[in-house]
Amino acid sequence: MKKIFFILLTLLLTNFLFASSWDKEIINHLEKKNITKEFIILIIATLPIIELRGALPIALHYFRLPFLKSIFLSIVGNLLPILPILFLLKFIVNLLIKINLFKKFFDWLFSRTQRKSKIIERYEILGLIIFVGIPLPTTGAWTGALASFILGLNPFLSFFAIFLGVLIASIIVSIFCLLGKIGAIIAGIILFLIVIIPFIKRKK
Repeated sequence: MKKIFFILLTLLLTNFLFASSWDKEIINHLEKKNITKEFIILIIATLPIIELRGALPIALHYFRLPFLKSIFLSIVGNLLPILPILFLLKFIVNLLIKINLFKKFFDWLFSRTQRKSKIIERYEILGLIIFVGIPLPTTGAWTGALASFILGLNPFLSFFAIFLGVLIASIIVSIFCLLGKIGAIIAGIILFLIVIIPFIKRKK
């Protein structure tokens, strides 16, 4: 029952705004392939939307890995895709943007990322640390790296800022995990307010 509870908490934290069960399906699929628990956590942490905020609770409460190992694997996995985004995305975009389908996709992706990253646009590197450090479905290392690229921030400073942000996120997620059911309730309330407050404002 406890495992189910924390899997549901993970799904809530990672997919509250993107209702799906794809992260749980990923776990089941990788387990059937006899992939080690440690490598599964690394893979999950690399994925957009899920990132550390999903990988860490799964490592702690589903696989019951040691605390420090769970944090280490989640941080490393979360940072693995960031260097390619910061240093190779320009080359990839210039290569693919000539194709109309990819141009439309990148236009949509960059427009969406820019809307979500006003704090980075305003405070730059400091804003990037804060943006990545708050473990919500619309924030994180992936979006932070994309925003850094779009806004033309220094990639080396951006990686350092994202690293600090991921460390902060690991502390926040760890606290929620260690609080158990109370942490789940608090996280649920916070996420509920994040969704309901903008909805109420739109209604007004």
